[in-house]
Parts: sequence; structure tokens; C-alpha cells
Amino acid sequence: MKILGIGNAIVDVICKVEDKFIIQNNLTKSTMKLVNEAEFKKLLSTLKIEETVSGGSVANSVVGLSQLGNKVGFIGKVSDDDLGNKYEEGLKREKVKFFYSKKKETIPTGTCLILITPDSERTMVTFLGTAGKINENDINTSAIKNSEILFLEGYLWDEGDPKKAFEKAIANSNKTAMSLSDLFCVERHKPHFLDLVKNKLDITFANEQEIMSLINVKNFNDVVDFAKEVNRLIVITRGHKGAIAINKDEIVECTANKDLKIKDLTGAGDLFAGGFLHGLINSKSVKESLETGTEMSSKVIQIIGARLKN
Repeated sequence: MKILGIGNAIVDVICKVEDKFIIQNNLTKSTMKLVNEAEFKKLLSTLKIEETVSGGSVANSVVGLSQLGNKVGFIGKVSDDDLGNKYEEGLKREKVKFFYSKKKETIPTGTCLILITPDSERTMVTFLGTAGKINENDINTSAIKNSEILFLEGYLWDEGDPKKAFEKAIANSNKTAMSLSDLFCVERHKPHFLDLVKNKLDITFANEQEIMSLINVKNFNDVVDFAKEVNRLIVITRGHKGAIAINKDEIVECTANKDLKIKDLTGAGDLFAGGFLHGLINSKSVKESLETGTEMSSKVIQIIGARLKN
């Protein structure tokens, strides 16, 4: 197997809202907020649902990799309930092998409300449900050992059981990649993420905001210096400035695609990571990998939702 992803198994509920909805509900545009089930249901009760789709950051990347013809798998915790069944069916349809045996959990399958404002930005409100309760017993070590790259998401990292699950997965992997996921995650887990980036990850994906927050700098040149020192592959998306990959003294840049009809930025980073990893595991150059990531990202932001249609 080329890549095995481990991440939050979340069902995305996509809704269009005005900016005032974000303000009235004390949300911060373009970030992700964790809420309990009651808060989630209260918000959802006032909205019109555009689409419901199996989601989760790394799962979206893995689906993109599958669509590009790679043999991939995914581990994520769901309950044996209606949403959990839909989630598993969604992965199977996309030819992603699901290495998790679901059972009836006390907490339901996780859900993420994706609020799209008129500027195409997405703001996420997540009820993690059972996804956030992943533990080391949920980790299929033989699947990890049989994959070339293990791909993790920062969203999943948390103290206690998820941390143990992460550690077990990394200890059994051949090569480990991770996405920092979100500014909220970085600020919440900064010392831990910094340790992972410096000492345990072979590849780190981040956007400019996340990596600058991680190392507490205001100038992007400091990020480049940090990445050179770390001596591991760090791949950074920079919005309209394109993307950059830094590995030791090698710095490769790729421009952003222009004149796109942007509808929804959901999944841009996920599909970028999927496209980049596709290049990497198929012996493409770093430049070609950045270009594939950019192409996948450009396609997904011109549709609603975080997954390309086959």
C-alpha cells in the first residue's frame, strides 16, 4: 500500500451563511471550533444543508490519492450508527481500504459543520464525537508497516488516548507525514507539534500562518531558516503566493494557479497534500509534486465540498 492515513472520521455538513452568522455566533472566520453535541445541534437547527459528505482532513487527502490511482487506506474511529455506516460506504466507493472495525459506541460518529461565507472562506464547527476518542487499540500496526508513508493530521492530536495512538502509529511507520491542520491546533499544542516537526516527522505540511505561529516568527525568511535547520521536508502553502518545499538547502517553489472561479476553499490544503504525496510516492521531483498538489487544490476550490467528483 502506498499511503495509510489516520485521522478524524468526520461527516461534513456543508451550509452557506452570511458573514453576520459568523459574528453572531462568536466564530472566527477560516478557523475550526470544537463544540459539544448540544451546541452543534443548536447551530445546525437554524441552517439549510447544501450537502452531506464523508470528510475529515486526512481522509480527504487519501481519497484524492485514490482518485489519482494510488493504493491507499484509512484508519478513523466511527460508531456503528447511521453516520458511521455512511462514512464507511463513502470510503469504499472511493476505493479506500478502511482499516477499522466499527462497533456501537456510547458517543456518536463525529460531524463537522462547514460554513461557507460569500467570500468562499470556510469556517468549521466540529463535534468530534467518537472520532476524538481514538486510542492505541484502534491502530492497525500491520497496515502501517505495509504502507510506504503514514499520513497523520494535527486535528486528531490530543492528550491521553489520541496521543498514545499517534505514538504507536509513528513507532511502526516506515515514513511519517503530518499536516498541522489549523492555527487553532498549532496554538493549542505548540510544544508537542514543535517536537513532532523537529524530531519525529519526515514530512510536515502547513500553511504560512500555521508554521509562523508554530515557531513564533513574523518574517517568512525565519521559517526558511528554521526548515533548513530541522533538516526534514517541510511543505508550506502560501495562498496566492503559491507553495514552497524546503529540505536541507534545497528550496523549491511553485506559483499559484490564476483566474480560478473559487466557490469554496474547503479541502484546499487536504487536496494539496494528497497531490504532493502522489508525486512523491511515484518518484516525481519535488517541483512536479508541488505542481500536482497545486493542481488538485485548484480543482477542489472551484466546487462545493472537499472532495473531487469522479
